[in-house]
This record gives sequence, C-alpha cells and structure tokens, in this order.
Amino acid sequence: MFSKILIANRGEIAVRIIRACKEMGIASVAVYSEADAGTLPVALADESYCIGGPEASNSYLQEERIISAACLAGAQAIHPGYGFLSENEHFAALCRKNGIVFIGPDPDCMKRLSDKARLKEEMKRAGLQVIPGTQAVSTAEEAAKRAEELGYPVMLKASAGGGGRGIRLIRTASDMAAAFAQARAEAESAFGDGSLYLEKYIFPARHVEFQILADEEQHVLILGERDCSLQRRHQKLIEESPSPAVTPDMREKVSAELQKAVSTLGYTGLGTAEFLLDGAGGLWFMEMNVRLQVEHCVTEMLTGIDLVKWQIRLAAGIPLGTLHKQVRTRGSSIECRINAGGCGRIDMLHVPGGPAVRFDTYLVPHTEIVPYYDALLGKLIVYAGTREEALRKMRAALCELVIEGVPTNIAEQLGILGDERFLSGQYDLRFMDNR
Repeated sequence: MFSKILIANRGEIAVRIIRACKEMGIASVAVYSEADAGTLPVALADESYCIGGPEASNSYLQEERIISAACLAGAQAIHPGYGFLSENEHFAALCRKNGIVFIGPDPDCMKRLSDKARLKEEMKRAGLQVIPGTQAVSTAEEAAKRAEELGYPVMLKASAGGGGRGIRLIRTASDMAAAFAQARAEAESAFGDGSLYLEKYIFPARHVEFQILADEEQHVLILGERDCSLQRRHQKLIEESPSPAVTPDMREKVSAELQKAVSTLGYTGLGTAEFLLDGAGGLWFMEMNVRLQVEHCVTEMLTGIDLVKWQIRLAAGIPLGTLHKQVRTRGSSIECRINAGGCGRIDMLHVPGGPAVRFDTYLVPHTEIVPYYDALLGKLIVYAGTREEALRKMRAALCELVIEGVPTNIAEQLGILGDERFLSGQYDLRFMDNR
C-alpha cells in the first residue's frame, strides 16, 4: 500500500480523497492554484504546494508542475479525482516515467479505451447495443461529412470529456462549423485536449450509468446503476440509484454483459459505463469513463462500499476478493448537486445532519467562491429504505441546508423534488427543458 498520495485536484473531490487517505493511514499532498490558497483541501492535507495562477490552464492542467510537486514530496501515487487530468493518457504515462503510480487505468489501457470505435466493437461483441458513432474528427468539414453518413441530428463530444464539457447537439449541417469551434475550445480549456468525435442522437432518452470495479486478476464487480437524466445543458443536477426505469431483468442482463466486456478489455480500477435508455426500454452503450464520477457518492450510500478507498487499493494491486459479499443492494439513494449562481464569500454555512445524510463540500465560513472553475459547491446525498422515504429525507435536508453569501440552486432543487414528473419517476433528459 502507498504511504503518501498527491491529489491533483481541488474543491470537494480533493477533500473527499484526503479524508479517504487519512482513514487508510496514508499521508496526503495537496496542490493548489493561487486562487485556492486558503481553501479546505490545503488546510486538511499533510503537505501542500502552489503550482500556478488561478486559471486551470496555469495550474491544475500543468502536468510537469504536478509531477515536480509529487517528486519533491516523495509521493508514490497521484490521484487525479475527476475532470482536469483524470483521463489524460499523456499525464498517466508521465507519472509512470517518473516512477509514480497513476490512480486509474494504465496509459496503454487508457489509450485503447479512448478509441471510441474500438471500444464499441468490444462492447458489441459482449452483447451490448452500442450507439453508432465515429472516431476522432479533426476538422469541422470532416465532422460534417461524417454527420451526413450517420444522419442528423448528432452529438458532437469531447474525446477526453466529462462534466458536460465540450458537448453540442447538431441538428443541421449549417450548425456544424460554429459548434465545432466552440466544443473544441471548451474541451481544450477543461481537459487540455480539444479532440472531438460524433455520435448518433437518441431521443427521447434517459441517461443511465453502471459503476464498475475491476482488479488485476480480471475479477469484475458491477455495483448497479445510477440515473443521471436530470440535466441542464449536459450538466447533471440530480442523480439517483437505483433508476426508476431499470427493471431487475435489465440490470442483471447488462451487468453480466459488462462483466464479460470489462474482463476482455483487461481493465483495472474503477470505471463507469454510460448508456442511453430509449423509450422502448433499450439500453444503448455510449462510452466508458475511466475515472471517479462526481456522483460516485450515490453508489457508496446505496451499497455501503467506499469507492475512493477501493480505487486506491486497486491501484496498489489489491484484489477485490470477497467484496461482493459486502454489497448492500436494497433501498434508494439520491444526490442533489448544490451549485453557485455567482462569486462571493461564504458568510454562513449550516450543514444538515441525521442518519444517512451526507454533504460533500469544501466550504467553510469565509470561503471565497472564484470564477475560474465549475460552480459545484457540494453534493447533498441521502439514503433510505425506499425511494419515497429518500425523497422525503432529501427535501428535509435541502430545507435545512443554509449557504449565505452567494446565490445557490437550493430552491430550484426543492422545486424539482416537488415536480410530479420527478416524483413519479417518469422523467427523461427533456425534463429541464420543459420546466
């Protein structure tokens, strides 16, 4: 096991990883931008190093500076969290070159999985339905040509994407040039990689993802699904598990197919297989994220499994063993993402409590909310025996949560939880467009 890990991230996910390290007896190293100097991750870590200016391009995407900090601190591994460099094969290779373990798949596996067409063929051979799409397209002209072959409408997506960044819906050829330039610039800024690819647009649909754990002995554990259909402009707002739309038979079938496919790929670590669920009950494989998801907490609350600790263990070569016997599969878990509506200073913070109520955040009184990063302030997660109980518990927790000093979306989340379409479970990706 590692004795010291550097966390190459910020905000709530940096806090989450530092806490997991502390519970495992592992020393933690934080890196931070000038804008994040006074934040909670810097205070909680055993060591911390400033790596640049406020913009991500000058700090959290600076690979050489992060490696230098790890070498200086004597860290044996780097945890990238989500976003930033978490799916960057060049950074994973740079870690290996410097004798540092990248907590995630190895760079060769990451490179293979970044080949969207090859990955879909592997999944198709395992029995999964896959969304028709392309490999990376280098120009808007090439994208337009391939879109004609697929048939409009299509989705233009960042190859290194996540968090809804670098995604555009293209309905006609006339929209392609502007959308291509915007998506490429957004992907370059968020991930340091501007490459894009196309997928056929499936509509209407729900966004459903399955959580994967896999060890070096090719044992694969599927920890159920999360429904992530409550989105605005491809940014998730609410996630829940299990999905109200996935039947036990569907879950069992897809889990078996995923186990076979992931084992064939030789994948090691934590990952997420993403699907679109169409109106006829068909699950279409989109892609595989080779990192920790923002919404991993929903699965943790539902199953009782600490995914961050297991991600670290798997990177250290520890097998899954009898973990499947520890998984809790009953009940319902819901997460609401609490976002800022602007910048400012946190004047007051009151966090709700009670059994099975959790708020993952980096906020403390007087925290400065700056404009350089995403708007996520924290994630409110609850667990209960039934979905109805979980909804009541979430409403109570949202009413108790107080964040003053910046505008937030707490009231909006309460409105969504009171919407009859959400209460009934009969919602899809159009939900926010229709509100």
